This record gives sequence, structure tokens and C-alpha cells, in this order.
Amino acid sequence: MSARFEEIDWRPTAMGEISLRRRRDPLSGDDVYEVKLGDEYLMSSLFTTGEVELARLGLAGLSEGPLDVAVGGLGLGYTARAALDDPRVRSLVVVDTLAEVIDWHRRGLVPLGAGLASDPRCRLVRGDFFTMVTGGAGTAGPPSADGAVPRGLDPETPGRRFHAVLLDVDHSPRHVLHPDHAVLYTRAGLTALAELLRPGGVFALWSNDPPDDEFGAVLAEVFTDTAAHVVDFDNPLQGGTAANTVYVARRRDG
Repeated sequence: MSARFEEIDWRPTAMGEISLRRRRDPLSGDDVYEVKLGDEYLMSSLFTTGEVELARLGLAGLSEGPLDVAVGGLGLGYTARAALDDPRVRSLVVVDTLAEVIDWHRRGLVPLGAGLASDPRCRLVRGDFFTMVTGGAGTAGPPSADGAVPRGLDPETPGRRFHAVLLDVDHSPRHVLHPDHAVLYTRAGLTALAELLRPGGVFALWSNDPPDDEFGAVLAEVFTDTAAHVVDFDNPLQGGTAANTVYVARRRDG
């Protein structure tokens, strides 16, 4: 039997101290993996329904494959794994800003890591998703004064477009992990993201907050067929159920 608690890895990063921990759940006896940034919980293997539904709902409305998909935010790998479980997916690019998180997967320190790292369809890319979409310099769209330009989500293929882009990094469009992320959730940022989608492609976003009418209105200015899906799941820590939101939107020229 595993120990009750173990800090598997801890490292200082540009975003703060990040740690990977494993503890034994006293109710089920199962191992629970958790990622913390400073004192803030980013991810727990106890709550993965929203991450899985992000991939399922994001890909559900697409036609038959093959599909090329990009994921922003690796975390514990549940969104990436759910995408690869869809037989239509031909390729998957997963972008994460923290090399440490990618390293956990490549070293097999998290349960899904070895399977993702060894899947020939999947490529783990270190990069800032938000800068790769908007070009950095705090604004989206045209090149900035310092020459920053949108680079796309696949460094090996500049200008590559995807059938779906699935994003799970910030807590919500209103509660971002870094101030530079906020621009993505504006009309300019979403327009830049739409340019990375193939005609008819889908953008899906995970949020820990209830549906946000203001953000939904901005989303509808850029995309069509927009929807906010409430995803309920059991919460054994507090009892009863909890909920996430998954936004799904289609590129207008589909």
C-alpha cells in the first residue's frame, strides 16, 4: 500500500512554486494526485469530469475525421487523454508553459503521463499558449511595436490550423492565473484564436465559474453556434455535487 502522503516533485518556476503531490483518499483508499501553484490548487485527479467533458463536448459537433486537435494546458492529462480516446483524432498538440509539468508526464510521475508521452499522435510542446495565440505584448492581432506576431500553436508548422482548440488553463475568463492571459478573452483575443481554426472548427473552454453572460456575448461576436454547458459532478469533499462550465463555439466561416 502506498504512503498516505508524498510530495513527488517541487520546483520554483516563473509563475511561482509548483508541486506535484500524491495522497491516499481516506474514503476510497485510492491515490489522488494534486498539482499546486503556491498555495493554490490547480488540478486534482479527484475531479476530472470537467476536463474529460471539455474534450468530449468540444469534439462532439465535428464531422468524421481525421481530426487535428490542439490543447492548451496539460495539467494531469485528462483532457488530452479524452481527446486521444476519440478514434477520429489523427494528431494532438498539447501546449503547456511549464516544462516541469511536461517532464512529469515524460517521466511517468502522473498516472496518464507515460501513455500520453508514448502515443505517436501526441506531441507535448513547451510554450505560452496565450502568447502563441495573440503574439504577446499584451494585445492580440497585428504585429506590435516590438515585432511580436502570432506564432500559432505548432512551432514545427507555422500557420497550422486545427479542427479544434481546447483550453483549460485559467480558472475562468474572469479569474486568470496571470494578467497577460486576460486579452485572450476579449474580442481581439478570440478573433486571433479563431484564425487558428479550420473552417467550421471548434473552440472549447473549461471554466470553474457558472456561465458568464458577458463573456458569452463576446464569444458570440466572434464565433457562431455558441453554447455554455454546465457539467455536474460528485464532490465527495463537500458532499453533494459541484459544477464546471464548458463553452463551445464554432468558427463563423464553417
